[in-house]
Amino acid sequence: MEFETISTVPTADEVLDRSLRRAAAKRKLKTNVDSANEEFVRAVAKAIHDKLKSVVSSFPSFERLSPFYQEVTDILVSLDRLKRSLGAVNWAADQVWIIGSDYTRSMRSGVDTASKRRQAVARIASIVHQVEDDLVYLNEARNILRKLPHVNDDDFTVVVAGFPNVGKSSFIRLVSTAEPEIAAYPFTTKGIIVGHHEIGKRDRVQLVDTPGVLERPAEERNPIERQAVSAIINAADVVLFILDPSEHCGYTLDDQLRLLDEIHRIVDVPVVTVANKADIQGIEGYPEMSTLTGEGVEAVFGLLLTHKKEATKTNLREPPQPETQE
Repeated sequence: MEFETISTVPTADEVLDRSLRRAAAKRKLKTNVDSANEEFVRAVAKAIHDKLKSVVSSFPSFERLSPFYQEVTDILVSLDRLKRSLGAVNWAADQVWIIGSDYTRSMRSGVDTASKRRQAVARIASIVHQVEDDLVYLNEARNILRKLPHVNDDDFTVVVAGFPNVGKSSFIRLVSTAEPEIAAYPFTTKGIIVGHHEIGKRDRVQLVDTPGVLERPAEERNPIERQAVSAIINAADVVLFILDPSEHCGYTLDDQLRLLDEIHRIVDVPVVTVANKADIQGIEGYPEMSTLTGEGVEAVFGLLLTHKKEATKTNLREPPQPETQE
């Protein structure tokens, strides 16, 4: 997954300290004082330039990410802020290289190289400190993004949606490899959890367990709820919407049905609606299951698989696109 390769982003002082130590070691290898000062500036500039460039390159190209990851990244850390900080660090790397190159050229005359060395280091340090806040922000973003689960675009994906505490995590646990935290209070799921159900040796279904989505205006939803909406819109091949007719989840059935209507409006994939907690209370017109007793769970999963089969048939029926003539 793209975010796992992002390296720890050092602070401005860490960048400077490491680079100055390396440059000092190279300086000692020179017996001529003027050559030593020139080598010191060159080594400092190169070390800082290379380190800052490596910070930028360790982040993925966000334009190439799937819509799901672009949306979730924007929710969690702000894509615009992330791009601005990466641009600032890239600018600092270029400026450090220019300053170092200018000073090393001027030092070849052998005139006052010690003073020029100090000036060069001061200017370079000033540039690095200008992007100190950006470096701190990038490291914080890195720590958040590395925790995102891997959602494979190529797998048939079931997004499980509904109000908090209706049984979404319990269903995922019963039919997949995921081990979501299960508890009898709302908002147990604090982020998106991904599980897989293997079908034979080469095929599998990907199940995405979302945080409970509250039935309220989009602008009032918190980042966790917005992650859930993003998963529903951008990752789903089919949505499993779970109702709790018993209302033990803490929300009325009318509220749950209003949220179901919203889900139908925002997605263009099939929505399978089932009633959970059938051991307590059922509801006419919907398939029923109980994630507590296991009753009906296998049948619901089988219903989801029919949509996978239909998607496969549709893909097989699609004719090849004709080649365009120049």
